[in-house]
Amino acid sequence: MKNKKLITTFAVLISLVGVFLLSLPTILHKSGLHPEYMGSSVNLPGKRALVITTSHAVLSKPGETQGKPTGVFGSEMTHPYYTFLDGGMEVDIASIQGGELPIDPESFFFMVKTPEDERYLNDPIAQAKVKNSIPIEAVDVNQYDIIFLSGGWGAAYDLAQSPALAIKVSESYYSDKEPIIGGVCHGVLGLVNARNNEGNLLIAGRRMTGVTDKQISELGIEFTPKHPETELRKAGVTFESKTAFLDIFATHVTVDDQQRFVTGQNQNSGLEMAHTMMEILDKRN
Repeated sequence: MKNKKLITTFAVLISLVGVFLLSLPTILHKSGLHPEYMGSSVNLPGKRALVITTSHAVLSKPGETQGKPTGVFGSEMTHPYYTFLDGGMEVDIASIQGGELPIDPESFFFMVKTPEDERYLNDPIAQAKVKNSIPIEAVDVNQYDIIFLSGGWGAAYDLAQSPALAIKVSESYYSDKEPIIGGVCHGVLGLVNARNNEGNLLIAGRRMTGVTDKQISELGIEFTPKHPETELRKAGVTFESKTAFLDIFATHVTVDDQQRFVTGQNQNSGLEMAHTMMEILDKRN
């Protein structure tokens, strides 16, 4: 009898754990992770978009070369990629070094994986672009109407540190197409060293957002070399953000007054950001 009770209790506990795990994606989504986009969509056939990511694949501490695998956070690449693609745009993917770019494996865990992530995992065309990403130095920014810088922990190691990316951002700002330039989460680090024709920081005085110092602290990963909120403030940005009981469940999208830069706070912001960039471009035409 006693053994039967123990077996029954164990079975009930296993069932409860199973139900919780099955419910976890919905719980996280309802809490604010990867919210759905409820606004309108536009179509921009004939327009081109470029998604730029990190090439750094290791979440290492200062002075070390070993650590957990990292890279671009999946949804911060897949959300803009498929938003632009479904809007009739031609979409290319570039990275700092080119070639196969790293995707943080944790971004495809079942509890955080988005429909766009699942679509990517079954899309050989997108996978080929990821495996053969364009080196940033080889990018012709004059070909693009939208330029989107994706985040993820890897971006903390090479976006702000890339002189080539800073030059490409500056060139794109002055391109004849006047593309909409965006950065989400750690992706905004790719904007902090771009300069205008007078040699001043291009983003100084603009309203922008990026992943907060609070979120980085809450996740316990403060050892990365660059933190977006800190670096944006250093660059003279008017920093905006939203907060939540944990900032991983917050989201915010900011458009500068000139409507040339669109920035997103974190992994929750890429979908709205991509649609916002397309809407701004559509209103110009």
